[in-house]
Amino acid sequence: MDCCGLLTLQKEPVPLKSIEVELEVRDHVATVVSTLNYENKEDKPLEAVFVFPLPGDAAVCHFSAQIGQTQIVAEVKEKQKAREEYDDALSSGQQAFLLEESDQSPDIFSLRVGSLPPGESASIRLEYVTELAVQADDGLRFCLPAVLNPRYQPQDSEDPLFQVTSVPASLVPYSLSFSARVSSPRPVSKVESNCSLDPLQYLNTDQTQATVKLATGHKFDRDVELLIYYKDAHQPTAVVEAGQASAEPGSLMGDPVVMVSLYPEFPQSVMSSTASCGEFVFLMDRSGSMDCATNNTEQKETRISSAKDTLLLLLKSLPMGCYFNIYSFGSSYEHIFPKSVEYGEKTMEEALKKVEQMKADLGGTEILESLKHIYSQPCIPTQPRQLFVFTDGEVGNTKEVIDLVKKNSGSHRCFSFGIGEGASSALINGVAKEGGGHAQFITGTDRMQPKVMQSLHFSLQPAVEDVSVTWDLPKGSTITVLSPPITSLFQGQRSLIYAQLTGQSSEAAEGCVTLKYSLAGHPSENQLHFSLRPAADSGLIVHRLAARTLICLLEMEAENNQEKEEVKKKVVQLSVQSGVSSSFTAFIVVNSDNNKEIQGPLLHRDIPMPDVYRSCTSFAVRAAPSTIMCDSAAMFEEIEAEDRCLMDFCCLYSMDGEFPPAKKPLRDPLLQLVSLQKASGCWLLDPALAAALRKTNEEVEKSKPEKASSEVWATILALIWLHGFKMDAKDEWELLAAKAVSWLSAQKAPSVTECVEAGNILLGCSVQKTALGL
Repeated sequence: MDCCGLLTLQKEPVPLKSIEVELEVRDHVATVVSTLNYENKEDKPLEAVFVFPLPGDAAVCHFSAQIGQTQIVAEVKEKQKAREEYDDALSSGQQAFLLEESDQSPDIFSLRVGSLPPGESASIRLEYVTELAVQADDGLRFCLPAVLNPRYQPQDSEDPLFQVTSVPASLVPYSLSFSARVSSPRPVSKVESNCSLDPLQYLNTDQTQATVKLATGHKFDRDVELLIYYKDAHQPTAVVEAGQASAEPGSLMGDPVVMVSLYPEFPQSVMSSTASCGEFVFLMDRSGSMDCATNNTEQKETRISSAKDTLLLLLKSLPMGCYFNIYSFGSSYEHIFPKSVEYGEKTMEEALKKVEQMKADLGGTEILESLKHIYSQPCIPTQPRQLFVFTDGEVGNTKEVIDLVKKNSGSHRCFSFGIGEGASSALINGVAKEGGGHAQFITGTDRMQPKVMQSLHFSLQPAVEDVSVTWDLPKGSTITVLSPPITSLFQGQRSLIYAQLTGQSSEAAEGCVTLKYSLAGHPSENQLHFSLRPAADSGLIVHRLAARTLICLLEMEAENNQEKEEVKKKVVQLSVQSGVSSSFTAFIVVNSDNNKEIQGPLLHRDIPMPDVYRSCTSFAVRAAPSTIMCDSAAMFEEIEAEDRCLMDFCCLYSMDGEFPPAKKPLRDPLLQLVSLQKASGCWLLDPALAAALRKTNEEVEKSKPEKASSEVWATILALIWLHGFKMDAKDEWELLAAKAVSWLSAQKAPSVTECVEAGNILLGCSVQKTALGL
């Protein structure tokens, strides 16, 4: 057949023509409305299937179809019943639409558009609400996942994932338009993005409302990320939302719900000191996808090389006396030491040599077994375990991994890092949330190192203990907390609490919530007074986010409960009542108004997703007698069939079977200097240090004050260089510089002032001694 119009790689017409996304941000929650426009230009009726990502914590709350002048709103039903209803409708010649969440990962959805007659169009409207995560620089992050990479499915997995059809990002055959409206009680300072935006437009003089649009020509080579900055962002807030008038009083949707946002401020005396103990376990993804470029700039640094540089910074920044180990995983897992070892010069150097040899050559992404091994190792007394997980998040058994972290949450804190476009938000956020840690995403032109070092700062903060939340309400009012108990708090990071209010109280009444905790033996509390008057025009955003929170808790309970069917019934009941998606339910629409039966065989069309994984390189699997090119959707099955020892997960062959020439990039000057630091915190005076400082060895030796020791002189020179030339990267070297200052203080060297003066002259700087912390 001669095809024209939008086509897949298999030359099949694509019925999805465009996606329009409207984002409305209210303070730190967002409502997203996506409209997907379909048109059947073929001569037979068809069924279109679109598998796509959403944020892992999104509460999908509306699904409808517009066919001609008719709009049909979907109902939420038990998943199997919805599937049967959909199949029955198609077999009887009716139109039907089905939206369901993956059983294995809450950030993957499947949309089926059934029996679209020749020449007919349909618009699908999908709506969800989500919380915006707070970043280290106080920005609120919204991510519209536009990329769905293939998820690696472990061999013994019972439940297959949705099948993903994908094409290179440059060949995506439909368009995307995106606009955002931001409003807050506080002024909007700025909005940044990893994509090209039209200029920010303020809608009022106090700048509390603004709009922004995605510039035309989006390439689908990245997720669409917005960072929203407010003035005075750290203000605690409480929003009370009235219940739904049609809902039964006493139910979640019928009663008012309050959303409390807390920003605990820790005492400065505690924050100025960092822990000098701990067991630090680093778990590094070495699957083949880690050989892709970290970002879309011309500087093609790979994910694995960026991760190795980050491990260098981490190892240099660890405190003396702690314990550490490094694991890496793919289809199998490896560890540098049989068990965690004490941090010192010998163990640090041994680890760095192994890190330098790391490649993205361990096959698929099977993180579960490596985690099981880590958790099987006994904890070290007086050394709190801190787990750092680095992955591009392309796993198929997300819920199983999160469940394992939750089971072991009492023995460690887990910090997670999603690397590259398309990393699973459900996995990255889920393991950090259940592990009492913090999640970070490294996308676009982000550097991995500052984000990881921010999390190391968090891990070195004393663990918060004895966390409790108490409520003070007017007589006759009671409260039911819907959120899980708060187990972790970090300086400047938000904690959200959802609670259901019951009973009668005047709208002028006030409530109070108190957060108490102990930090390094110091009891602290934060208090927030709030009005019980429901907010105007808030819709049901808070109710739906609260319902999603409760649904996630129950789903996790169902995974570990002998009475799974009873818990499942609770989830289905809550999902149906609230109109919010779950893994046990689906949205179903049947166009029963269409009296004309659709005739003819039904064509099946898969809508392709952009895949930056195959856009970053060509994948080839070596097989006798010739080289087989495999697409990313079938890649994992091809690899399982081939001898793994013949290839990395995705061997980089050119079409003629030759390896492309590799160019060794120049080492970053900062990393060059950092690599020379000793575990104790000092530097040695040698030619390598002189080269890192861009001086000759003779210049450095000749400038040394007579009374200064070589190590003191070298260490002060390194500190001056960091402060003089790399202040823009202070987040990356702050901890290792503090270790150097501690080492200098312990030397009680008499010539520090003289060294600082001579060092400034040598390096052409003007850094004050006090600025160095000396």
